[in-house]
Amino acid sequence: MSGWLARWRERNEDGAALATVVIVGFVLLTLVTTGSLVAMSGMQKSSTDADWNAAMAAAYAGVDDYQSRLANDNSYVQYGNPAAKFSAGSAVALPASENSAFGVGTTGTWATVAGSSGAASYRYEVDNSQYANSGILKLRSTGRVGKELRSVVVNLKQQGFIDFLYFTDYEIQDPKYSGKNATTCTKYAWASRPADCSNIAFDLGDTTNGPAHSNDTIRICDATFNGPVTTAYNPTSGPRYDARNSNGTACSGQDFAVAGGPTYSPVIGMPPTNAQMKKEVRYDIPAEVPRPGCLYTGPTRITFNAGGTMTVRSPLTKATQINGAATPVAKSPAPTQCGDPAQLASATGQTIPVLDRNLIFVQNVPASSSDPNFTSTTKVPTACKTPTTSQQPESLPTNGLGYPLANEDLGSSSVVESYNCRYGDVFVEGDMHGLMSIAAENYVYVTGNIKYVDPQADMLGLVGNNAVWVWNPVNSSGSSLLSSTSKANRRIDAAILSVAHTFQVQNKEKGGDRGTLTVNGALAQKFRGIVRYGTNGYIKNYVYDARFRYMAPPKFLSPVTTTYGVSELVEVAGALNPDGSCVKKAGFCI
Repeated sequence: MSGWLARWRERNEDGAALATVVIVGFVLLTLVTTGSLVAMSGMQKSSTDADWNAAMAAAYAGVDDYQSRLANDNSYVQYGNPAAKFSAGSAVALPASENSAFGVGTTGTWATVAGSSGAASYRYEVDNSQYANSGILKLRSTGRVGKELRSVVVNLKQQGFIDFLYFTDYEIQDPKYSGKNATTCTKYAWASRPADCSNIAFDLGDTTNGPAHSNDTIRICDATFNGPVTTAYNPTSGPRYDARNSNGTACSGQDFAVAGGPTYSPVIGMPPTNAQMKKEVRYDIPAEVPRPGCLYTGPTRITFNAGGTMTVRSPLTKATQINGAATPVAKSPAPTQCGDPAQLASATGQTIPVLDRNLIFVQNVPASSSDPNFTSTTKVPTACKTPTTSQQPESLPTNGLGYPLANEDLGSSSVVESYNCRYGDVFVEGDMHGLMSIAAENYVYVTGNIKYVDPQADMLGLVGNNAVWVWNPVNSSGSSLLSSTSKANRRIDAAILSVAHTFQVQNKEKGGDRGTLTVNGALAQKFRGIVRYGTNGYIKNYVYDARFRYMAPPKFLSPVTTTYGVSELVEVAGALNPDGSCVKKAGFCI
C-alpha cells in the first residue's frame, strides 16, 4: 500500500511540476513578446524622431541653397515657380537652367540634400512681391525625410550699406574737395596710401550710436562707438584701428561698446554710379519694373508736406517716364502720379502724393536732341538765366529754382559746379510721410530739416551719385545766409548714400557754429565728409534706424557684391504631404 501511494504521489507531483513549467514559460514568453514590442515601438519612435529632426535640417538646407544662388546671381530674385501657392501674387518665372527645388505637385522634382544619399530632400517657394518696396524676399522651404516633412518661412534681406549707421569706403576727405591727388590718394591706408591725403579721425567726443564699417583703416581718438565696428584693415597683431588724430599725432580716449574695438570684415564694394536706379522709371519692362517711378530732369526741388504729399518744381522736365530705347520715347499719356510737366515747370510747382513705395530719379539734361527731355544749350530757357552779381561768375548761371541766393559766395572749393542749370540736382526738405527713395545723377542738397511724420511707418532713401550736401550758403564775408542766429540745428531722417563722393556740410569752413546735425537713419559714402571745421559747421549726432536691419527704403542701391541674410525665421505648419501634394485647409492649399 505504501509503495502504491508513493508511486501515485510521484506521478501527481510530476504533473504539477509540468503545469508550473508551462505556466512560467507562458509568462516569460509574454514578457519577452511585450518587451520586443516595446523595443520595436521605441525603435520606430526613435527613427521617427530622427526623421523629424532631419526634415528640419533639410528645410534649412533649402534656405542655404537659395541664399547661395542669390549670392552668385543678384537677379535670381526673379525666379520661382509661378504655380506654387506661396508664390501667388509674385512676379516669378522658372529659370532657364533647371532648379529641382522649384518642383510642384506629386510629379514635381525635389532637390537632394548633399551627403544624404538621397534620404533627405527639399523644395522651396519664393514670394518676391515686396522686394521692390522693402528689399525683402520671402521663402518657404520644406524639408522631407521619409514620411516626415517640416516647413520654415524666412525673410531674406540684402546685406548692404544700410546695415550700418556709418559706412565709408575711404577714410579721407574727398580729393575733389581737398585738392589732393585723386590717383595716389584713392587707395586704402592698409594698401600703402600716402600719409598726406587728408585723413580724418573720429575725435572731439564724437559718438556713433549704431553699427559702423569702413573698408579703410579708421583713425580713432576721443570718440565713442556704441555699437559693433568692423573694418577691412586686418593687421597680424595689435588693434584694428589707428590711434592717431587727423594731424597724425598719437592719441587716446577710444571707447568701444564691443570690447577690443573693430573686428575684421571684408571690403564691401561701392558701385561706380547710381545709374542702375534709373531703370526703375522705365515703363517698357513690366516684368522687371511692374510699378515705374518718376523721372525729373535738371534742377528739381522737392518739399515734403506733413499730409503725405510733396510739392515738386522741375522747370526742365518734359517727360516723367521714358523707355530704354536708343531713341527714348516718353510714356503717353503722361503718368498722373508724377505730375503734369507744365505744372512742374511753373513758379509754384505741383503738389502730388508721395510716391507709394517707389523711386524718384533726377537726371542731368540729356545731351541727345532725340531724347524727350532734351533742352538746347543754344536756346537758353527762361529758367536758366545768367547772374549779374560779382559773386556769381558768368560761367555759373542760376538754376531756375532760386539758387544761388542773392549775394551767395560761390568761391569755395566745396561748391564748385554747384547750381548748374543742366545738372540733375535735387533740393529736398520737409515733413515726410510715406515710403520713397530719391536718387540724383549729380548732387543732393538737404536744404532744411527732413523729419518723419510717423517714425514707425515712414522711410526715405537719399542717393546722390555725387556729393550729398547739407546746404550752408554764405556770403563773401563767410557769414551764413540762412539766419541771423549762430545756431540752426539740422535733422535728417533718411538712409543717405553718396556713391562717388561724400556727405558733407557745404562751405564747411564758413558760416559759424550751426548747432547739432542729427542723422536718424544710416549714412554711407565713398569718401569721409566734414561736417565740423574748427568752430564752423555742426556737432554730429548720428543714430541708427534699427528698422534697416529688416527692411530698406524702396529700390535703394546695393553694393557691387552682396549676400542675403535671414532677418526673420519661423517654423510653420507643414505645407506639403510626403507625395508632394499640398496640404489643404478648408479645401485650399496652404
